[in-house]
Amino acid sequence: MVHVIASIRVQPGRLSRFLEIFKSNMPAVRAEKGCLEYGPTVDVDAGLPAQILEPETVVIIEKWDSLEALRNHLASPHMLAYREKVKDLVSGVSLKILQEA
Repeated sequence: MVHVIASIRVQPGRLSRFLEIFKSNMPAVRAEKGCLEYGPTVDVDAGLPAQILEPETVVIIEKWDSLEALRNHLASPHMLAYREKVKDLVSGVSLKILQEA
């Protein structure tokens, strides 16, 4: 199993629009072969001292049954279309691709 943590920094004031586009693409992603989990999350202020709040960042939590499934996902037509739709809303992306230890 492959775990993905994708942190997407969104342009100020564009979070709602980004999430609207992202969520409209979710059914196609969740229907992909090998997709076990896929969804957006945002910070919630838990009042913990070590917490770093980033209100303009969306963290995507993903699980795939293999690296091949992840690679196929990234090259799928709906993901290429999604990236085109959000390119002007996003200021940066970082990825963590993880496996169980």
